[in-house]
Amino acid sequence: MPKPKGYVDSDYLQMAASLMQPFKQRTYSLMQIRPGQRVLDIGCGPGTDTIPLVQLVGSLGQVIGVDHDPGMVAEAERRAAAAGLSTWVKHIQADATKGLPCPSGIFDACRSERLFQHLAHPEQALAEIIRVTRSGGWIVALDTDHGTRSIDSTEVDIERRLARVAAERCLTNGYAGRQLYRLFQEAGLTEIHVETISIAFTDYALCREADFLDQVEQEALSAGIISAAELRRWRASLEKASAEGCFFASGTGAILAGRRPRSRGIIPARE
Repeated sequence: MPKPKGYVDSDYLQMAASLMQPFKQRTYSLMQIRPGQRVLDIGCGPGTDTIPLVQLVGSLGQVIGVDHDPGMVAEAERRAAAAGLSTWVKHIQADATKGLPCPSGIFDACRSERLFQHLAHPEQALAEIIRVTRSGGWIVALDTDHGTRSIDSTEVDIERRLARVAAERCLTNGYAGRQLYRLFQEAGLTEIHVETISIAFTDYALCREADFLDQVEQEALSAGIISAAELRRWRASLEKASAEGCFFASGTGAILAGRRPRSRGIIPARE
């Protein structure tokens, strides 16, 4: 299967999970999960979140993870088996924009994390997430706004050009974070709650890895957006900042929570 734009492997996701841990916990809280419920993690990767979610639903609940990449699904299943949790957590391969293989209204709560940044039409995935969520159930999404990526450098013009390359050429939908509120509103979700998140880096090597700077720089160079001389100046500015102990970079995103509207005349499950 061809890898989508912005694809990262399970090692990258493990590294990112440590950076995102406080925000992951916040998404769990906003899902308002109770023991015995059935929850969905869409874009589950190698099971980074499905396994912790089992602790919230308990022995009478169930967690389903969905990912487009069969390799990620296989790794998630392996991890669940190794943790002795295969009874409570299952992972399936599916494309949310083309339909989830799940009955309507089956989940009490659903989440996605950094999924919409990979989708040209995130509204299609959100519609499917809403479809499989019960009346009154919570839907939580976290996504990054790569347009806010910022690195302190004396080469400000180069830095701004590279920020746009990262958002517009290295990802399918690099501005996903800022779109979430509109998407939730247009989808008719209720009780919408908005939070912004931010991550800062003072470690140059970690920032290069987390923000896939090698890929961004190569894309900009290949497209003629920066020259080889500009790339040398840019890297020199970052290396100097790192050597002097003053490297700084940051980025932001958003967490949105909303409820599927309650259907009139229907008592929502587990209420």
